[in-house]
Amino acid sequence: MNKIAIVGAGSMAEAFISGIVENDLIDKKNIWITNNSNKERLSNLHGRYGVNSTYDLNELFDGADIVVLAMKPKDAASAINQIREHLTEQMLVISVLAGVSMYAIETLAKKPLSIVRAMPNTSATVGKSATAVAVNTRVSEDQIKKTEKLFGTVGLTTFVEEEQLDAVTGLSGSGPAYIYYLIEAMENSAVEVGLEKQMAQELIVQTLIGAAEMVKKSTKTSEQLRLDVTSPGGTTEAGIKILEEKGVQEAFLACIKAATAQSKKMGDALCSQLAAEQPS
Repeated sequence: MNKIAIVGAGSMAEAFISGIVENDLIDKKNIWITNNSNKERLSNLHGRYGVNSTYDLNELFDGADIVVLAMKPKDAASAINQIREHLTEQMLVISVLAGVSMYAIETLAKKPLSIVRAMPNTSATVGKSATAVAVNTRVSEDQIKKTEKLFGTVGLTTFVEEEQLDAVTGLSGSGPAYIYYLIEAMENSAVEVGLEKQMAQELIVQTLIGAAEMVKKSTKTSEQLRLDVTSPGGTTEAGIKILEEKGVQEAFLACIKAATAQSKKMGDALCSQLAAEQPS
């Protein structure tokens, strides 16, 4: 990797920068970043990681072999319109924009591009993202290796077909928020039964870490692991019965389906907009 140009300076962009710098994947002087107008944010990233920032697009893209699109999805059209003359077929364009298809990116850029579309999650900030990646046919083997190295700095990487990314978005892309919601509920419950919130949080977090490690390392299914600790007439069974009565599994199913549908809806809306704008 010679130079990485990152368009967008939010939390995901920072997660990448942190992972790249911490793993010495590329000299931090060869990481360049820009955003729409927040100079203070760029200054903060420069001070924290030693990366370069600029609003001069010629300077940003000069010599870049990797371009990361990390702006908000709603800003994708305007941002790509602004930078498209700087994008070349030799560059690897990596998009972390939820719901924005490769077709949409190429249509906005008005040229064929080597595109990687990825769905990381916010756990990339601590190097624990579960990232699904799809590539188009123009991406070379060398570019795939670069992609693996880049996303390897922020967690686990799995390659999928692009049509699976909406489901990935609904599952692991939005997944951390579901877990935070669960932790929030468990914290509130702990207080209700007389525990101090800080102590409860420590117990809850370690319980989640332990359970996740069990699922990761055990040859048993998650269902069997649950049954193993659910003794007849015991405390776990009493709790599980309430979860079943409240339809918690059904709620999670509906939750993930809704997030998946929203991702697809966002993508379809942008594609429809682009199709309408094309000359007849």
